[in-house]
Amino acid sequence: MADGREHLSHLLVENRTADEDFTRRGRGNPRTRPVEDRVSHGQGRLNELKAALAAGMTAREEFLTEEELRALGTIITLEGTGSAYPLKLDTLQRSSRHRDPDRKKPQWLLLSVLPGDEETATPERATVWISDEYREQFLQLFEDYLAKESDKGNPRNNGLVANVARIRSTVLLDLWQSDGSPPDAAETWWEIWLRPSASGPDLLRRFAEANGLSISQRQLRLVDRDIMWIASTWDQLGVLPFTAIPIAEIRRPEFIDTIEDLSVEEQAEFVEDLAERIEPANELQPAVCHLDTGVARTHRLLEGSLAPQDLHTVIGSSGFDTEGHGTKMAGVALLGTNFDSYLLRTDQVPLRHRLESVRILPTKSEKPHDRLTYGDVTAQAVSLPEIASARRRIFCMPVSTNSDTSDNPGQPTLWSSTIDALAVGTSVVREGDQLRLMTPPDTDAARLIVVSAGNVQTWVADHLAESDSSPVRDPGQAWNALTVGACTDLTETPTDPAYAGWTSLAQAGDLSPHSRTSLNYGPRPWPIKPDVVMEGGNVLHDGASMFEPNHPTLSLRTTGHTNDQAVSSANATSAATAQAARLGAIVMATYPEYWPETVRALIVHSAQWTPAMRHELDQARKKGLQAHQMIMRRYGWGVPTEDQVLFSSDRAVTLVVQDEFTPFEGDDFTSPSFRLHDLPWPQQVLQEMGAGPVSLRVTLSYFVEPTASRRGWRQRYTYPSHGLRFELQDPLESEDEFVQRVNRESRTEEAGGRPTGGQVSWLVGANQRNYGSLHQDLWETTGAELASTGKIAIYPVGGWWKYNKNPDRIDRPVRYSLVISLKTPETDVDLYTPVATLLHVPVEIPV
Repeated sequence: MADGREHLSHLLVENRTADEDFTRRGRGNPRTRPVEDRVSHGQGRLNELKAALAAGMTAREEFLTEEELRALGTIITLEGTGSAYPLKLDTLQRSSRHRDPDRKKPQWLLLSVLPGDEETATPERATVWISDEYREQFLQLFEDYLAKESDKGNPRNNGLVANVARIRSTVLLDLWQSDGSPPDAAETWWEIWLRPSASGPDLLRRFAEANGLSISQRQLRLVDRDIMWIASTWDQLGVLPFTAIPIAEIRRPEFIDTIEDLSVEEQAEFVEDLAERIEPANELQPAVCHLDTGVARTHRLLEGSLAPQDLHTVIGSSGFDTEGHGTKMAGVALLGTNFDSYLLRTDQVPLRHRLESVRILPTKSEKPHDRLTYGDVTAQAVSLPEIASARRRIFCMPVSTNSDTSDNPGQPTLWSSTIDALAVGTSVVREGDQLRLMTPPDTDAARLIVVSAGNVQTWVADHLAESDSSPVRDPGQAWNALTVGACTDLTETPTDPAYAGWTSLAQAGDLSPHSRTSLNYGPRPWPIKPDVVMEGGNVLHDGASMFEPNHPTLSLRTTGHTNDQAVSSANATSAATAQAARLGAIVMATYPEYWPETVRALIVHSAQWTPAMRHELDQARKKGLQAHQMIMRRYGWGVPTEDQVLFSSDRAVTLVVQDEFTPFEGDDFTSPSFRLHDLPWPQQVLQEMGAGPVSLRVTLSYFVEPTASRRGWRQRYTYPSHGLRFELQDPLESEDEFVQRVNRESRTEEAGGRPTGGQVSWLVGANQRNYGSLHQDLWETTGAELASTGKIAIYPVGGWWKYNKNPDRIDRPVRYSLVISLKTPETDVDLYTPVATLLHVPVEIPV
């Protein structure tokens, strides 16, 4: 077996899954603060509530002259008592009861929630709109707290009132959702988030007209918010909370940043030779679709792979690249890191994928995107190639911007939520100047979108510390995206005497000094980003205060835009993102039956930590699992390679499961069952290995439907539509015992607890891996121990589908991809053949 087979196809596992029933109990409730003086506390909050409602009424009469703009309700702010006793959000939203949903009226609505900050003594704050028609019913909640008791002897509505420290009238600043303070002097553009209503957008336009303000005619429509843009001073908008305009939030607009051009090096004579040797893929093959500055498709190395009809733009009339960045990324996505070797070789270069391009970035001489969010531009861009061609594609977006949530990095934004919606197959419909997003997902329209983690802005000798303190840029926090950071193996310094004594910052196999991380996400339940890292170049350092971040020696060679034979250099997370997108397109060409979720899973599943990365992870693990996870937020799952993504071998067999089921059924969104996979384990071979080493890697990948509203990220206002988890049967655990344990784990997590996991010594562990919509873990064990297991359960946990009980999401199936691999360093072991035999897959016998 020393000369075993290395390029074997992965094995698709079908018809080895069963449903198992759940026996679930209810969820836990937020903690309630003990109140010593019920009368004093309740009467104080009731008086504050009455005063806040009265202040709202007075403000309407005082500031508004147009009857149409006068509000039919009042916005108030409730402040919490501390992080130990969160506000009871479930009670702060209620509609009237009618069988006919069209006759339902909102009684009071939760508009937004701002988390508290213990360091600055800032309490948790919830803003609530209360209808004038139902004001007395809202007051009754607090009066019942004073006068009535529940069956258990507690004050009525205790969970709501006890945890409220103060109630006051809402001002515009309470609705501010971006980081920092709003500019309060000069006129600027503002992003207004409205509750959905038939009249809301027209009322805001009426308000702008009455006050002589500029307003964009474009509108972004989400499931539970309408978003518009208005230009004014802060003071001019101060009256908005007292109007009939259904304002929920106000933010600073999100815009895209352009990325610096990199250095150019002419090698035209080699380019022409290579152009004659390239064999483009046919037009039906998968493509990498670039969302960038466009592509100079007349470049000799690109023109055969990028047809004129596949060059699109959302700006102006031309998708041709005049800035250079998109052309560089197209070269990397087409030829990968082999560009230099291709230039020097003499053989043919057959290609298996194509290119597409949508220009989304304005040139330096063009106006910005009309103060519109970048999510809107992305949604437009994604639709253009899909209309033009039915081929499969990977979307590559190596651009990013600073998030408006830098005080809470990792929190979803409008842009990242749009990425998640597009990935899950939410339909995108252009209606004049409006864009409708986030209708129910369509799995047939699912998309794999590859985004960059973003680049650091400054250089220091301790580059890892700089990267660790620089959070992944928007929209790299998107749950469904494949987010790519940069590592480097490029350490050779230039021969130019001007760089004598200079060294490269990063050691071989470590994080590139260009790359950002998600360490600043902290212990919050945001995804581990980046998912993977790929070559992004290094930085030169003179040992003192000078740095050279873009030297061609420490960058990748690629195509340039200055002429049709130009050679340029690319680096940082943009180049890494283009490489990952190329891998995805090649997977689609090799395995056309694989879903986008599966392609993402395979790329992450095949990644390996370099020795430098593994050393950092092992050192961190000695300090505990949380320290280990922090280092994972630097490297992700490591570096994927083409061979590992595409192929199994005798000693490393990869199984692929693509499945779907309905996690929530009926009006009460119960979870009737979970999925139990009976894996085709090579038990005899594993038993014969005895104490021989073998590793099991499991990756679970699925897409969630996001909610973009910032009404808190817990309970019914959680960000994802649903979650999935995996559990492995313990060695010597019977199937019945395994099913009972999965039931316990599911109940624990639904009640807000932390899963304990089984007896398997996972590298990451159940408490650390269940972030985002891709979960992976590694078990390094022995053949004998692994032989005594063989079943994996996939079970659901609730998200906003379940807690909001949206009728459009009842009985909606979800799908997932499960990738499992067995690997051993033993040279005389064949894991592949017995698994293939169980699956009735023919295996080639070498002669």
